[in-house]
Order: sequence, then C-alpha cells, then structure tokens
Amino acid sequence: MFKKLIKNIVISAVVVPAVVPVFAGAAWAAYPDKPIKMMIGYAPGSSTDIVGRMIANDLSLALKQPIIVENRGGAAGSLAADAVAKSAPDGYTILFAQNGLAINVAANPKLPFNGQKDLLPVVGVAATPHILIVNNNSPAKSVADLMAMLKAEPGKLSFGSSGIGNSDHMAGELFLATTGLQAIHIPYKGGSPAATDLMGGQIDFYFAGMPVGLPLYKGDKVRALAVTSKNRFSGAPELVTIQETGVKGYEMALWQGVFVPAKTPQGIIKELNNSILKILETPEMKDRFQKAGVQIAPMNTQQFSDLYFSDIARWKTVIEKAKIKLD
Repeated sequence: MFKKLIKNIVISAVVVPAVVPVFAGAAWAAYPDKPIKMMIGYAPGSSTDIVGRMIANDLSLALKQPIIVENRGGAAGSLAADAVAKSAPDGYTILFAQNGLAINVAANPKLPFNGQKDLLPVVGVAATPHILIVNNNSPAKSVADLMAMLKAEPGKLSFGSSGIGNSDHMAGELFLATTGLQAIHIPYKGGSPAATDLMGGQIDFYFAGMPVGLPLYKGDKVRALAVTSKNRFSGAPELVTIQETGVKGYEMALWQGVFVPAKTPQGIIKELNNSILKILETPEMKDRFQKAGVQIAPMNTQQFSDLYFSDIARWKTVIEKAKIKLD
C-alpha cells in the first residue's frame, strides 16, 4: 500500500474546492503572521523528533515565521496528538507525527480524541523501513533461518521493541501475522535498550528503527537479515527485503508527517502542504535525510490521507489478531 501511494509522486498543489471555509474573514490569506507551534509526541533525540526539527527549521525560513517545537511525550504520542486535536483550527498549532498515531487510533478506543475526525493529514515527509537484526552469534543467517527457528519452537523465541504499540513492535507483529508464526514480545523503554539486550542475547530478534539498527549493522555489532520495505533501502542496498525472501505481502515503514486540527481552512492546509513539499525537493534536505538514515517520501495531502486511513484499517486487523491493548 505504502509503495503504491508514493510511486510516481508529482509534487503539485493540492486541489482546493471552489468554495472554501471562511475563517476570520479569510484571515488565512495572510497566513502566517505570527509564530507557529509544532508539537511532537516523542522525546528529544528520537527519530521523529530529529526529522520534525529538520522540517521545522526549513519551514520557518520558507514561511518567514518562527516554528517553536514542543516535545510532549507520553501515551505513545497521543498526548501531543490530543493537544493539537483540541487546538484552534488556525494553522498555528500543528502536529508532527508518525505511524504510531494510526496504530493508537486502531488499538485504543479510549483515546481522548477521535483520530479519524479531529485531525487532518496535511503532508507526508518520510517513510523509512525497519531493519530486522539478530545477535552476531545467532544461528539465523537469513530470514528463512529465523522462520525455521520460530517454526521449530513455537512461542519460545522473543523479539524486542521500543514499547507496546510502537512501530517496531507492530513490524514484528505484522511479520508473525503474515507468516503464521509465534514469538514472545518483550517491550522496552526505547530502541537502544532493546538493541543492547539483543546484542547481549537476552532477545532473539528485533525490527529496529533505522536510526538505531543501521549504525549497529554498519559497525558489525549485529547481523542484519532484511529490511521491511517493499523495495530495498537506499542506505543499505545490499540488504534484501522481507518480501524478497518469500514472505509475500509483508511491507512496513515508519512514516512521518504533519497534521492539523479538523476544520482548519483549506487555504492554510494548501500553504503548509506546498511549502513542505518544496522543502523536500531541495538537495540540502535530501542530504540531511540520508545522513539521518531516513527515507524521504513526499506525499501531498490526498496521498498522505489515503496512507493514514488505510493504515488505521490495516492495524485494526493485526491488533485484533495479536490481541494488543493500548488502553
């Protein structure tokens, strides 16, 4: 689904209806005329925070207004999402989120906001695969080897994650659901602790985020078996995809993008969408993304909306099968 949505993307203006909502006498025509707050639901230094701040920096230059980044971590990103959902729909409070938002909406019926009605996707900026890693001493030298081990000992092997419901957790659950295999999930309080225990042999495999797993692989501290995207990752093109190993239909990416409160005028959405897509075209931003181990993936408003809502539906199926509870 993800590859289909971003394939042959043409960066263009969002089509605006002939009649758009009027907001304060069409005040959006002068947007922005004061600082904008970008809320991020993850800790400083996380992959989502790193990418969000890169976007905020260049967006500030493009819009000629300061972008103030506020990290409001907690509840797998839901605290920041809730704050933005309940903010004034004037374009001055925006959310930089990742696919954990779709996972939360799919898994937690008790969220204090409606993720499908209270927030509007504006623009997607990145979609980075996870990297499947094992200990250097693991018998698994391929995905086929790992699957054989899981089949031989159902429910005995363990995989780590940076927390219940996070993207790396769901990459593992999707792998198990797609293959029909079983393993024990061990959640940690971050990607680094999970990787540390993997290297120490406390867990058997880990679908690490690229900022965590790629440097370990490049430094020969872990063995990488595959990446989770449909196509090979440009940062490590020698690694096969899980689909290439014969696991048909498996595809997973950590996407990131911008949301605004519902009822935000289309003129403001268009301004944010166009400005950010232009930023993503620049060689400087492409270089920064590559150095951060992030796969750039520009998506206009319609493409990003399609990805977001289809992800919610997909994760509902996986979550119900794995009996995951986030509430």
